[in-house]
Amino acid sequence: MRRHRVWAVAPLALVLLTATGCDSTSSAPAATTKPNAAPSTATSAARTVARVCANPGAGPAKAPAGAVTVDPKVVGDLATKTKNSPPNTTFWLKPGTHRLERDRYAQVIPKKGDHYIGAPGAVLDGRKVNQYAFAGNAADVTIRYLTVQGFVAPQDEGVVNHDSADGWVIEHSTIKDNAGAGLMAGARQQVRADCLRDNGQYGMNAYKGNGRITGLVVEGNEIVGNNTGDWERKQKGCGCTGGIKFWEVDGAEISGNWVHDNRGTGLWADTNNNDFLIENNVIEANDGAALIYETSYNAVIRDNTIRRNNWVEGRKAADSGDNFPYATVYLSESGGEPRVKARTHKIEIYGNVLENNWSGITLWENADRFCNSPANTSSGDCTLLVKKTSTCVRPGIAKAPLYSDCRWKTQWVDIHDNRFVLNESVVKCTEMCDRMAVLSNYGTYPDWSPYHGEGVADAITEKQHNSWHDNVYVGPWKFVVEDQSKVLDFGQWQAAPYQQDKGSTLDVQAGGGDG
Repeated sequence: MRRHRVWAVAPLALVLLTATGCDSTSSAPAATTKPNAAPSTATSAARTVARVCANPGAGPAKAPAGAVTVDPKVVGDLATKTKNSPPNTTFWLKPGTHRLERDRYAQVIPKKGDHYIGAPGAVLDGRKVNQYAFAGNAADVTIRYLTVQGFVAPQDEGVVNHDSADGWVIEHSTIKDNAGAGLMAGARQQVRADCLRDNGQYGMNAYKGNGRITGLVVEGNEIVGNNTGDWERKQKGCGCTGGIKFWEVDGAEISGNWVHDNRGTGLWADTNNNDFLIENNVIEANDGAALIYETSYNAVIRDNTIRRNNWVEGRKAADSGDNFPYATVYLSESGGEPRVKARTHKIEIYGNVLENNWSGITLWENADRFCNSPANTSSGDCTLLVKKTSTCVRPGIAKAPLYSDCRWKTQWVDIHDNRFVLNESVVKCTEMCDRMAVLSNYGTYPDWSPYHGEGVADAITEKQHNSWHDNVYVGPWKFVVEDQSKVLDFGQWQAAPYQQDKGSTLDVQAGGGDG
């Protein structure tokens, strides 16, 4: 996989319980200050959470009519009976621990329309031997009420739906303690009421090697404790972790999930994603940002509760002397684009409560990162507006339309009617945890780039229709504009030439809830 990270250079009855008490499942180092995993009820924004891991759904105690019964006492029974059955077969896994043959490549290869249903206590265990649980290209496979654990997928690969087949439904299942990603994703995949827990790299890696993923639904899941392998430490700057990572997904609905205590970012959309709806989630206590939306387009981010994120990574950067405004919601080279079809032609962030995170929202555009630039860490990828990467060179790139279209632009971002709360005594910080930002760097690279100088910084700050308005701020917020050296107070932020946060209020002295 490529290095991507760029910082500074049908209704379903979900298991929803009130936000009270849950032990932390994170494997983050104890030496670093980290929030308690129990959901806060300190503000009126407290909402119910999908406590799926503590309260998993129970499958049928008897085999459904016509189902093939799978015996846990027979090693490899699930794979064998799948192979010997026609498409559209329902398999009922009896209570107990089911095993595949003791071979790293032993796996279940479903046929089109197969259904796998676990009885109460049914577990498919890879025993740290098998790499994959369910693989192959069959469409419309369903997995329900099954625990899948102990598989050892390689880096960037997944255990369930390893080959990113289309139309899979994974519901009421627990996918935990696996290496790599708990599951991959294909088009029209539905992931509902699942526990994606303590997997080595991702809870889910929404990546499809042979095309874009469309129509992805992620609803009512608990996504917790993932990246136990601490991949960013092993491969610094790899951008290869997250509770969920999304790549080239066109149309996604991410709703009602509890995303917490992941080692790294909670939700990360990276490279040519488009048309996301991210709503009614509780995203909290992740080591890194709650949400990164990177080199992507057109999204609605609304009515989420986002709290106590980025304490580990934000503090680490500040302690190292880095003054970049590392934020809990980070938009990097991402914005609205009407030429890319979606439910909206902008990125709209509204109705959210952000409480006691390490900083707020940063809008960033790297002047040196564009299609065909050596500084583009999404190497080989171009924007959705340019058909051939090779056209983004001089002389064409120096004039319209390529001058604009060869860039992923942070534009048409509308941030309004949110509540931003910061109590420095809760976050245990005195500086660098209190930033809102819209900025770029001084363009220098490569030598043939037409974006040298301050042009991109001027554009993202004043010309690309990025707007904060009608927000409520509680605590000592500061505002970064143009580049990371220019830090403003609220009055300067509202005044010319920036004129941000019209209709917003700031109460510096009000404190911020107990976290």
